Amino acid sequence: MQKIAVCVSGGGTNLQAIIDAVNNGTIKNTEISIVISNKENAYALERAEKAGIKGVCISPKSFDSQDQFADEMIKTLEENNIDLVVLAGYLVIIPKKLIETYRNRIINIHPSLIPSHCGMGYYGLKVHESVLSHGNKVTGATVHFVDEEADHGPILLQKAVEVMEGDTPEVLQRRVMEQAEWIILPKAIDLIGAGRVEIIDNIAHIK
Repeated sequence: MQKIAVCVSGGGTNLQAIIDAVNNGTIKNTEISIVISNKENAYALERAEKAGIKGVCISPKSFDSQDQFADEMIKTLEENNIDLVVLAGYLVIIPKKLIETYRNRIINIHPSLIPSHCGMGYYGLKVHESVLSHGNKVTGATVHFVDEEADHGPILLQKAVEVMEGDTPEVLQRRVMEQAEWIILPKAIDLIGAGRVEIIDNIAHIK
C-alpha cells in the first residue's frame, strides 16, 4: 500500500480530486496518510478533516532557517511512513534538504504545459494571465517530479486544454482544473503506486 502526503496551501481542489479518486478506485493501492499545509486556515485542512484524514500545519515562517523547516517536514513524513509526497497547490519553495531526502519521490502539478509559463513567480492565476497575454491557443497542466529548480524535474504526465475566445484567467483556470489537473494528478499517483514509473537519465518513463 502506497502511503502519500498531500501538501496544500489553499482550497484544496486537487486534494479533493485525489480523495475522490482514492474512494472511487481510480487510484488503487494508495492511502492518503496526511495532509500538510503551510497555512493554518487553509480550507484544504477542512477537506482533510471531513474525509477523516490527518491534517497538520507546518509553516516555514515558524522556523529560523530552511534547514529547520526541512527537518520538521522530513520528521513528519518519516513518522507517517510516506512513500510519495504530492504537491497540490503548495506555494512553498521546497528546501534542498527535503528534495535530496525524497529524490524522485515528490511530484508537483503545474497549471501549464511545462516548460511554458512556469518557474519562479508563476503560480495560480498568474499562470493563466501569462497564457492569455501571450495569445496561446492551447494550454494545459503538467505533473512532474520535483528537483532543485522551480517547475523543473522529469515530466511524468501532461494534458492539453484549449484556450477559448473571451476567456478570463478565472474561467481558464477552472477549465484547466476540470479538464487536466483533476485527471492527470490522480493518474500519476496511481501509476507510481503501481510501480510503473521509472526515471532514466532524468526522463520519466511509464512501463
